[in-house]
Amino acid sequence: MRRFSAEYLRDTRDGMWDDSQDALAGLNLETRERVLDVGAGTGELTRVLRASVPGEVLAFDADRELLSHIDPPRIQGDATRLPFNDGAFDLVVCQALLVNLPTPESALAEFARASRDRVAVIEPDNSAVTIDSTVDTESPLARRARDGYLDGVSTDAALGEARELFDRVGLTDITVRQYNHTQEIAPPYSKRALESARMKASGRGLERDRETILAGDTTPDEFDHLREEWRKMGRDVIEQMQDETYRHRQTVPFYVTTGRVSRE
Repeated sequence: MRRFSAEYLRDTRDGMWDDSQDALAGLNLETRERVLDVGAGTGELTRVLRASVPGEVLAFDADRELLSHIDPPRIQGDATRLPFNDGAFDLVVCQALLVNLPTPESALAEFARASRDRVAVIEPDNSAVTIDSTVDTESPLARRARDGYLDGVSTDAALGEARELFDRVGLTDITVRQYNHTQEIAPPYSKRALESARMKASGRGLERDRETILAGDTTPDEFDHLREEWRKMGRDVIEQMQDETYRHRQTVPFYVTTGRVSRE
């Protein structure tokens, strides 16, 4: 399973649940007595659930350090071997977890076992991310880097809607709802936006994914060429920031797939 830092999770999920009512409407949160948030990370979704659920919301993650950012109750463990009795929860949910697991069906089967009512997964389609930028080269370069990464990563990072997986583990009454997570950069620029620009100009951000990209069809020479173009793009971003003309908008499509547990 891929591991992420607390800083990465906070940055990528910043603002995701600012308007969560429509996306989570099918979960009937106001009626829930006991909810399990699997792969809770630093607790962005956990806190949204706790604000809406009258009962208990338990945070669960394999990473003890990430869990330390969440108030109890919280438990460390493996998503494919949940330490709970059958039907212990009336809702089991995860966000951006299955896309990072080598055997997502195993985890989903555990979700169905541990729930007595509903299962919900909120997963991105990383192949459909769009970027609009005032730096003309940023969007096509980001697409090249993303395609190379998806080609080399060992999990299904473009999972999106999980209807087929739900069918395979026997969940019924399946619904899918799309929820777009949009992040924008505009003046006045935040410290995080400035650091992102510096990482582009240095190539550090792309270099972090070098091993994964090279695991696909990208050659070392092609990667080095992409990195040089990436660094030039980063310098253009910084130049526009100095003039306060830089604008950036990234949209990641998430799919909320829900299903009912059958106890027949």
